[in-house]
Amino acid sequence: MEVDTAFIKSKRGILKVAEMVTLFVAFVCFAVASRPKYIAATVLEFVITSLLLLLYLFKLNKRLTFFFWPLVDAFNSVFAAVYFIVLSLLAATTYTVTGTLVGGIFGLVFAGLMCVDSFVLFKNITFNQPRSEMNTVNNEH
Repeated sequence: MEVDTAFIKSKRGILKVAEMVTLFVAFVCFAVASRPKYIAATVLEFVITSLLLLLYLFKLNKRLTFFFWPLVDAFNSVFAAVYFIVLSLLAATTYTVTGTLVGGIFGLVFAGLMCVDSFVLFKNITFNQPRSEMNTVNNEH
């Protein structure tokens, strides 16, 4: 299996690693505060983000062509950003243990990273044609 070391060094790779680090810190904070609902949400998204990172790292997206993986990744980013904004604001505003507050803050940082990730993904996704060629084709007809 071939490892794509260039992906880890790219902006998207660094962004994925940063997402995983912030999720792990939020998970530790929620675990220390004993908040099972928040722990479950962070673990689930950590697993999804890890799987997407492994997919790109081992170039499995080139072998498993039954999904358009950038679009799957973009939808996950949008959903996770919205979900973690709500979850983190809830955690930060209703905290009774400092760990919940810190976890909520790191959750908001994660949501910000996911917003950046989704923006970059949607900006780079083209459906069969680069965007500039689409505009010239539409203007000619």
